[in-house]
Amino acid sequence: MTPEEESEIKRRQKSRNLVLGGLLLFMVVLFYFITIVRIGGQ
Repeated sequence: MTPEEESEIKRRQKSRNLVLGGLLLFMVVLFYFITIVRIGGQ
């Protein structure tokens, strides 16, 4: 495998990890707000 191919694979992995991290963060914030709303409504 050439160095160019390796750097391309690493770049794709990094962008995929950023997307997954952002999605995970979004889910955490979403569950947090749902919990706050449910507790506040009681």
